[in-house]
Amino acid sequence: MFKDFKLIAGRPVYIQVKDYMKQLILKGALQGDQKLPSTRELSTLLGVSRNSVISAYEALTDDGFTYAVQGQGSYVSQAAAEQAGSPRDSAWTVDWKERLSSQARLAEELDIMKRGIRAAKGTISFTSIAPDESLFDLENVKRAFMERMAVEGNVLLNYGYAKGYKPLIDYLRQYMEHKGVDTRGKDILITNGFTEGFDVVLTALGRKAGAVLCENPTHHTAIKNMKLHGFEIAGVPMERDGIHLGELKRALEAREYDCAYFVPSYHNPTGIVMSPEKRQRLMKLMTEYKVPVIEDGFNEELRYSGSHVAPLIAAAGGGNSVVYLGSFSKVLFPGLRVGWVLADQELIYYLESVKRARSIHTSTLDQSILYQYLLGGNLEKYLKRARAEYKRKYELTLACCQEHIPYASLTGDGGLHLFITFAEGFSTRELLTACREQGVIFTAGDMFYTNGQGQNTLRLGFSRVADGDIRKGVEIIGSTARQLLG
Repeated sequence: MFKDFKLIAGRPVYIQVKDYMKQLILKGALQGDQKLPSTRELSTLLGVSRNSVISAYEALTDDGFTYAVQGQGSYVSQAAAEQAGSPRDSAWTVDWKERLSSQARLAEELDIMKRGIRAAKGTISFTSIAPDESLFDLENVKRAFMERMAVEGNVLLNYGYAKGYKPLIDYLRQYMEHKGVDTRGKDILITNGFTEGFDVVLTALGRKAGAVLCENPTHHTAIKNMKLHGFEIAGVPMERDGIHLGELKRALEAREYDCAYFVPSYHNPTGIVMSPEKRQRLMKLMTEYKVPVIEDGFNEELRYSGSHVAPLIAAAGGGNSVVYLGSFSKVLFPGLRVGWVLADQELIYYLESVKRARSIHTSTLDQSILYQYLLGGNLEKYLKRARAEYKRKYELTLACCQEHIPYASLTGDGGLHLFITFAEGFSTRELLTACREQGVIFTAGDMFYTNGQGQNTLRLGFSRVADGDIRKGVEIIGSTARQLLG
């Protein structure tokens, strides 16, 4: 006994000793009312200081695992020792797989992260569209944290409000007004990123028709959530400047829909930015057929050239038919899980209750750090630097694709990725297998389609790939594709 104790660097020694002794008691290695080694003896056996053992014994007594007898030492609590045997007496094995709901089974089936490629060390990976952490503005984030904690630290560590941190809500309202949005009659709910916002909206949405309209292809996480909520998905093909309005009109004439989900800017996965003219015509169609819109404000800030394109919710004017989902995850820091829903104030009233039932509230600490960071004007400075770097990588990747890859079409107006389509009949899954053997991986595009199409497409994320690896990786993809094409 006591020979398997191992210290872990960085954790207080007395806590490690306390936890180790607890485990011995719970495993039955130490019996009720058994006398523990003296503090001096145990310090020698474990190779730690006597003071650490003294503190550990005091903590064990505080936790109810031991008791001290004046002048005699410490003993194992009988009640604590009895816990070691009780679980075994009533132990039984549940087949949890048999008890899973259909929703849990579907979630696992759609969980591509579990089935994704595990890249070996040295692999050139174009699978991520997360921001490059080397660009993160760490010093100003630290400063924002310290400044906000100095102002209201005690409050920030307590429970917050389901609706969100009011200073951030007020800031985001003004932020959206600067995008041309009429916020009268609208309100904001803070969420744990885009995904929770989308989930909360779908939860609150009635299922009169049981179907949702969207672009085809579209954001895989959105497809997954729509399926988990039991909606049928009608995907509408895209053109070079956004969704095909003729096909959209035919879909609207064919049946009713509970809502539509659109990603008008730096569309995931195609990277297309819907033209201003098409946005206006799109909103007229949705108004004509009375279908509310959920707008994903994905990567709107990563504009490398051209003028600002107002979101769909701005095109809706004073109307309340658009629910806008915003997030800084791809632009700033994904680790701060902060997103927002901007919608009609009556809808937000109900979304707040759904949010409270789901997660009580988004981390007030995260919200306050983000608020302080934004308040200090750091977003504008950071975006200037990030845009310059991402634009450089975008142009490099684009040039490499144009030189090496035998594509049928290539799209991507900015953002953090490009979308490549090969000739009909070509398999990017087969291409992925061949490239993986050469140390290069990417995301096959079929996962973004609502109807099993896209077998000849792929998404190429470049944000976290070094310049040399971009050149080498794209060349390998191109040469391998040519070989497969014969």
